[in-house]
Amino acid sequence: MGTPNGTAGHTRPGSPMPGSPMAWGATQAEWDRNYPSDDGLRPGWLRMVRAVPCAAPPDAVWPWLCQLQVAPYSYDLLDNRGRRSPRHLTPGLTDLTVGQDFMTIFQLEEFVTRSRLTLSVKPGGPTRLFGAGWITYAVEPDGRGSRLVGALAFPERRGVLGAVSNALLPWGDLVMMRKQLLTLADLAAR
Repeated sequence: MGTPNGTAGHTRPGSPMPGSPMAWGATQAEWDRNYPSDDGLRPGWLRMVRAVPCAAPPDAVWPWLCQLQVAPYSYDLLDNRGRRSPRHLTPGLTDLTVGQDFMTIFQLEEFVTRSRLTLSVKPGGPTRLFGAGWITYAVEPDGRGSRLVGALAFPERRGVLGAVSNALLPWGDLVMMRKQLLTLADLAAR
């Protein structure tokens, strides 16, 4: 994924506090699991895991993860230029190819059909603006349907402005990704 492998888990902090911005909604097992986004972890990087339950089985959730190619499914006014994320599935989006664009600033790094996909911040402008970073979205069965998990790895930024960014990133991402995961879970359950 553009970074050295074998570093996963080396920078993972201990168990996060329940409800903390680093592990919102995640179970201990979800926090402890290695995700492909962890392959980029290096000392000093931020690792975040978010999760929500979904009343739908993984096969119903998977197409909605693929919909992230066309819209972010978060707060559309902020991150989709005011356009509403589609509420119906777009045909053909489950035919994935590494390198495809997702949510404008990401590209597909790897996937396991009906299970997970991993995105990286695209090189160029997006990386200059947001820095490097990886997100794995995983859908896992559970007794009531499935769990929708987002695992993120982003480098901490340096300097005074970097320190402010590092403190705000987990909270800002939590607000956006919480909305995204809940929206996708709701749409899949319909």
